[in-house]
Amino acid sequence: MQPKQIRMVQSVKSNIIKLYLIKIAKWFMLFMPIIVLFYQDNGLAMQDIFTLKAVYSIAIVILEIPSGYLADVLGRKKTLIIGTILGFLGFVVYDFSFSFWGFLMAELVLGLGQSLISGADSALLYDSLKAMGNEKKYLKYEGRMVSVGNFAEAIAGILGGLLAEISLRTPFYGQTAIAFIGIPAAILLVEPVRYQKISRMRMIDILGIVKYSLFKSGHLKWTIFYSAIIGTTTLTMAWFVQPYFKMVELPLAMFGVFWALLNLSVGITSYYAHKLEFSLGQYKTMVLITVMIPSLYIVLSQINALWGIAILFLFYLVRGFATPILKDYINKLTESNIRATVLSVRNFMIRIVFAGVGPFLGWYTDIFSLSNALLLAGITFFTIAIVFLLFFLKTRQKS
Repeated sequence: MQPKQIRMVQSVKSNIIKLYLIKIAKWFMLFMPIIVLFYQDNGLAMQDIFTLKAVYSIAIVILEIPSGYLADVLGRKKTLIIGTILGFLGFVVYDFSFSFWGFLMAELVLGLGQSLISGADSALLYDSLKAMGNEKKYLKYEGRMVSVGNFAEAIAGILGGLLAEISLRTPFYGQTAIAFIGIPAAILLVEPVRYQKISRMRMIDILGIVKYSLFKSGHLKWTIFYSAIIGTTTLTMAWFVQPYFKMVELPLAMFGVFWALLNLSVGITSYYAHKLEFSLGQYKTMVLITVMIPSLYIVLSQINALWGIAILFLFYLVRGFATPILKDYINKLTESNIRATVLSVRNFMIRIVFAGVGPFLGWYTDIFSLSNALLLAGITFFTIAIVFLLFFLKTRQKS
């Protein structure tokens, strides 16, 4: 290897640490253990809360694929810089907002920032590893990325719960400072050399990649659809956790601790996801994910006691290895020059489904009960996941 190549490999290798810092800035969420209580303290009902999150998802839906394509055209580094700046500004808006409309504006800014980061970070990681000749270790590093994010969220959960004792708004002030960390980390990233590049940005090209991902490539299409329904299932549960804590009368001081432990469990299984997938094989791994994640909704709906939190822990353990494994399956089916766009298609599908079901489940919770909403969600997600898994396995055999 030439000295120039050695220097490039060393520079690209440093991207991993910087991506960890961006992940921490994104996932060190001090506000998450009390966010539902914060919204309710400012006069919002569960339907309002799910509507806010649906708007956030719609903002990402509108921008998700174009932003992924933007990352493929302009470069992942530039896109990540813009995304981290918007992430910081979104929390500044939250700091000075006290109503649904103020929170809505904050969610729109955060949604734009998130859409620019989503896909670009995983694509940069994969291409950095490829530049080092280690692309086969992507699942291992993606698992660690997810793990770092969840360990950060776990620690933030404890700190956020303590800060909430001062006021429910204090965690948001701290979050603004944390979000700023991602900006210098993104600026210091090194854009790895890509073997193929998209030289110009055209809407027809974006539509062409979407068409290829969701219609032309059979196995990739069902991999994305399956990954999207599982992603929606895990995202929806995140917004049921705090209402469940409240329903089983968990003390407020313990919200942060249990939120931290839940995310710690995700971090543990994410870290070892590559070993678990290697041990079980793809077929058994997919069946395990399909059966466990939606079924635990149904089980949780039947338990109205503190010990039901144990079911939440089991759910989060399965969630931990599902996310990096499903991303890895998509990466293996995708060329480097469109990788960020295709990953954004997957995130697009998750957000658009959540935008559809989230407000309805929030309304259903307000009108009926949390238990009934969990049961309905579990049955619905389980049915769809089974159908998508069957198509995934069918196209897998053909490919």
